[in-house]
Amino acid sequence: MSDVKPTSKRAQKAQATRRRILGAALELFVQDGYGATNLQDVADRAGVAVQTIYFVFGNKRALLKELVDVTIAGDDEPVATMDRPWYTDALAADTAQDVLSAFVAGTRSILERFAPIGKMVEAAAASDPEVAGLWPQDVDPRYLVHEGVAKALVGKPDARPEVSVEEAADLLYGLLSPELYLLFVRERGWPQERWERWVGETLRAQLCSG
Repeated sequence: MSDVKPTSKRAQKAQATRRRILGAALELFVQDGYGATNLQDVADRAGVAVQTIYFVFGNKRALLKELVDVTIAGDDEPVATMDRPWYTDALAADTAQDVLSAFVAGTRSILERFAPIGKMVEAAAASDPEVAGLWPQDVDPRYLVHEGVAKALVGKPDARPEVSVEEAADLLYGLLSPELYLLFVRERGWPQERWERWVGETLRAQLCSG
């Protein structure tokens, strides 16, 4: 017999409610701004009592933190980016070019989800010190993700030997930034595929030999 227990109907309902609240918060935070949105607005949009939001998330800041985490991950599983299969598989690729192809594709998926809310999160952190405190100020988590790729990439046989881990990490961090993504995709109207092709070719030219 399997030891895996099926998810109960109560748990499924709770998960559905959680996702509905997150969806409502996403819409309202982007539409009206984090500061201008109160939890009653979110509750009304989600079709739940405001007490439900307090019970599930605790407060508005915790709701924002959960929204950011879920948006980056693409799901509500408690697995960090650097532990996700798409990331570890990219680092394990045989060549620097394959590392870049896999990492750029994975990053594109994240940026598609996160870039539209990035400015809202930035504005919320600038106006509320407690929101800013939700994320470490001494270390940029996004940089750590790129640095991990850089460390793996420079050891591949087709990596440019003169490029250091620091330089590779800086190039990844800059070219795969939400700001540059939005500049090309939203402001200049590039299709997602064109952006992915361009950034991949640019990184390969900078980081790979041959």
